[in-house]
Formats: sequence, structure tokens, C-alpha cells
Amino acid sequence: MMEPVLTIVVPCYNEEEVLPETMMKLGLLLQELMNDELVSKQSKILFVDDGSKDRTWEMIYKEGLKNDHVRGLKLARNVGHQNALLAGLFTAKELSDCVVSIDADLQDDIQVIRDFMLKFHEGCEIVYGVRKGRDTDTFFKRSTAQGFYKIMKMLGVDLIYNHADFRLMSKRALQELERFKEVNLFLRGIVPLLGFRTDVVYYDRLERQAGETKYPLKKMLAFAFDGITSFSISPIRFVLMIGFVSFFMSLVFGGYFLTLKFLGNTETGWTSLITSIWLIGGLQLIAIGLIGEYVGKIYKEAKQRPKYIVDIDSFNLPVPRHRLLNQTGEDELYNLDFRKIAESNK
Repeated sequence: MMEPVLTIVVPCYNEEEVLPETMMKLGLLLQELMNDELVSKQSKILFVDDGSKDRTWEMIYKEGLKNDHVRGLKLARNVGHQNALLAGLFTAKELSDCVVSIDADLQDDIQVIRDFMLKFHEGCEIVYGVRKGRDTDTFFKRSTAQGFYKIMKMLGVDLIYNHADFRLMSKRALQELERFKEVNLFLRGIVPLLGFRTDVVYYDRLERQAGETKYPLKKMLAFAFDGITSFSISPIRFVLMIGFVSFFMSLVFGGYFLTLKFLGNTETGWTSLITSIWLIGGLQLIAIGLIGEYVGKIYKEAKQRPKYIVDIDSFNLPVPRHRLLNQTGEDELYNLDFRKIAESNK
């Protein structure tokens, strides 16, 4: 059996501080996997630049010219981590037997990729990288993350607990994933729906090598809310339930107050009246806002705008990289334009 072609997809956004370390470590790992005949010599690392404002693309570009196992995909603008990841996955699947996705900060243990490949050789189509625990997280981050998984489970969403986007997917799994056409694609919820044979590999999460996290509290909360509303209508049903409960409670209390009125025991209650108005008004605004969130998602789906636009793609260059280097002078090496190369080979 021939060794499978592996592509490691790495979404990047303003990662110039950590990128040299990431390139070196992933390059060494890929070489080890090739030496052990776990992956093909044609395997590659695909760095996806998600509209970075620093030197991220320049570094990817130069490394790609020097290293035949490194490729770059530059998006036309910043589209967010999930869409950048999709861009890399769908680009890589054409020339790969399996694809591993991992963040550029390498907080996920890259040595686990070897275990991924062993599981793939055993016949697994999807392999999840799952954290053993959250001891390194702050109390707030740990409690909110655990709360998110519990809420999603209550809503009926099948998530892999303590799993983010560190996973292996086969070519067949990616082909099926591409059939999901929704704009609001929540990957952590969609991938388990694919079925196929899956397995889990546990690992300890490491410290970030350099730079700052690209997921501050605001983004994490937005991501969690987007995941809930993208994958379940239970929040709307919950609001509907509250509406019914409030309606029946108003009937009960209405009857009670009418009885008091007929018995002559009523008093003017300004406080209770204002409290009731504010309570009902608040519930109505929450309900309208929640419904508006779903309507907004329907609006995005109806427009069917592309999830991402590729500016430069060096992954599918038809000319082998070593030929390009042999035909190019040293002074011109870093001025080579991938777009011109692609156009000249059409």
C-alpha cells in the first residue's frame, strides 16, 4: 500500500512572531513522518493567510520558495478563523488523502499527528484531538468552556467534549463536508454529523510559543452564541415556552385580582404595575432580539455569498518547485509572483 499524501493546514492571522517556530517544528515533524513511511514524500504544509496585516504572508511566501513541502494560500481579506480553515481544507483535499488542521500557535501537541496517522492507517476517516483537561486555563475560561459544552448537549448538539479544530479528516470526509452549503457553518457541530469511522486521541495542551491569542473573551462569546444559534432552534422554543408560562400566569393572577376587586380588598399598586411592565417588556425585547438573530442568519443564507475569496494559491502550482528555483536567479528569488507563475502555466 502506498503511503497517503498528508497536508497539514494551518490558518494564520498576524502570526509573524510565532510563525518561524511553527514552520520549523512542523517541517521537522513532517520529515519524520516521511522517514517512517507513515506519509508520502508528496505531503505538504499549507499555511492559510487570513488577511494578516503584518509580515505573515511574506514569511509564508519566502518559505514556500525555499521549501518544496511548504505551500501558501492568501485570502483576499480577513474572513475569520473558521472560514480560513475551510479554505485550507477544501483547497488541500484535491491533492491529499488526508488533511490535519492545527492552529499556528502550536498549543496543540504536534506529536499527536503521528497518532492521527496511525489511526488513519487503521481505517479511521476522522480523528479528533481532545484535551485531557483544562488545568492550564483560568477559572473563568474553564468554567465558561465547560458551560458551553453542557448547554450545547442540552440543546441536542453532538459535540466532542474538549475538542476544538485539531483533527484529521480523510479526503472522503472532506468531500462530504463540502456538500454542506450553509454560510453559518459551525465546524465543531457539523463534523460529527458526517458519520464514518472515527476515533479520539488525547493530549495535553501546551503554552503558546509567542504572540497573543486571537480569541479574546469577546470573540469567544460571539463564537459560542453563533454556534448555538447556527445549530439549534431550542432557544426560540425556550422563549416560546416562557411566553406560554407568562400567559397562563397572567390568567391566574388576573383571576386572583378580580376576586380581590369584587371582595373590595384591592389597593393601588404603582410598584407592582411598573415591575410587571418592565418584566414583560424585557421578555419581549429578548424574544424579538433572539428571533432577529435567526432572521439575520436566514438573510445571510439567502444571499449565498462565498465564505472566502482566494487571492493567491501556491498549493496547486502546476510546475514543480525545484524547477522554478533552478530557472530563477538568486536576486529574483523573493520577487517571484505566484500569480504570474499560475497564469503562465495555464
